Amino acid sequence: MVKFNLEKGMKGVSQMLVGPDNMAEKFSRPMPPSFATPMLISLMDNAAIEAVKKKIPAGYITVGTSITVKHIAPTPEGMTITAQAELKDIFQNRLIFEVTAYDEIEKVGEGEVERYIIDLERFSDKILEKKKKEERP
Repeated sequence: MVKFNLEKGMKGVSQMLVGPDNMAEKFSRPMPPSFATPMLISLMDNAAIEAVKKKIPAGYITVGTSITVKHIAPTPEGMTITAQAELKDIFQNRLIFEVTAYDEIEKVGEGEVERYIIDLERFSDKILEKKKKEERP
């Protein structure tokens, strides 16, 4: 197994301005005029990616496998959401991050993200094999 140079406590940040493309009404109508939960989850996942991506060796990436998030406060258009992730646990290639998100006023989300380090080429080959199975008559 490849050794990864990761340490508990590594942190990542991701930000997004709340605008028409990430509002709740992009996903369903009617909805309140606020930042969409799927976008919050994506932002928190991106913070986890940022926490470790510079330490992952060439040819490897992390993929999300589990996300548990509470969206605890709405954020109106025009505010910026900042998501933070901290690497809390490492077991071989399994990574667990504690994630939080804030707007300019308050905490808007919290939770946990699980990601696995994978060999990109091997994983891509598996996907292509699956695609070939689908294309066979």
